[in-house]
Amino acid sequence: MKYSLSEITDLIRNRRSVKPEQFTDRVVHREQVELLLNNAIWAPTHGLTQPWRFKVFMEEGRKKLVDFLPELYKAKTPEASFSQGKYEQFAKRAQNTSVIIMVCMQRDPLEKIPEIEEVEAVACAVQNIYLTCTAYGLGCFWSSPKFIYTPEMNTFLGLGEKDKCLGILYIGYPAAEPNKSHRRPLEYVTEWIEE
Repeated sequence: MKYSLSEITDLIRNRRSVKPEQFTDRVVHREQVELLLNNAIWAPTHGLTQPWRFKVFMEEGRKKLVDFLPELYKAKTPEASFSQGKYEQFAKRAQNTSVIIMVCMQRDPLEKIPEIEEVEAVACAVQNIYLTCTAYGLGCFWSSPKFIYTPEMNTFLGLGEKDKCLGILYIGYPAAEPNKSHRRPLEYVTEWIEE
């Protein structure tokens, strides 16, 4: 066997979402982030359009998100649904997270590939980031509040009209071992067609 299936299986099954509130103040270094992103770009991509784009906020760059995210949340949330706690959470998360990656999709100008397939390619890239984080001992949390899908977010990130922000990835060192998880047994989610 070319690779250790048991190690790959362990890596996949030990991947967890770790919320930024569970991160320590230990710094994630740029070299680590470069490896995360270099692994991300090896995700499958129909037609080799490679639609993923990453905006990485580190060090002082995070201040831009501290100022922008809460205000966009406030502007885009109906008054009846607005939560002051959530407003404050967007600022705290940006302040207290070592690395924040805005995950984006750049639409192929020729639109030769359906948009959903471009979104799926970016999601595969995010899974590669998650798995690399797990191997590093880093925590990762993919957040997708509704306001990321707005023209205002596209403008903030310098994206084109047909491009999309697909999520906010918070990355840091977890303070504790992530919780164990489980999945439904295979027979609940699989139908075998053999004739």
